[in-house]
Amino acid sequence: MATIADVAAYILREYGPMTTMKLQKLAFYTQAESLSRHGAPLFDEDFQAWRGGPVCTELYARHRGKFLIRDGELPVAANVLTDVEQHVIDTVCSTLAAQTGNQLSARTHSEMPWIAARHGLPASAPCNTVISKSSMADYYRINPVVS
Repeated sequence: MATIADVAAYILREYGPMTTMKLQKLAFYTQAESLSRHGAPLFDEDFQAWRGGPVCTELYARHRGKFLIRDGELPVAANVLTDVEQHVIDTVCSTLAAQTGNQLSARTHSEMPWIAARHGLPASAPCNTVISKSSMADYYRINPVVS
């Protein structure tokens, strides 16, 4: 199975430099796509319901302190993704990579997995509650990441 670092490195390689916020949200939506359409996670790591939207702490630890991130700045083994995994990522990114990190963050703020994990906290309040994979699968099965 891929790791979130593998997925993030692939996104950067194929879709170019981007803000770390955008990378986090694209990784979140690739996980949601895999869970909802294929019934299995793309990677094991979880996302937390941070005030800026879903954030995976393992990925955050690799890019902490950066605003913009480029291909090669997340060292991982080359070509570890299967064709199916790459297809899931490309399905999401071919549609969503044109959006900014702020646009993707705003989208997550309107969707139930992030909202429910925050248990009624104001959008500006800190939160480290995990967004469950089951809530992602259930929500995005009915509300597809990409149409």
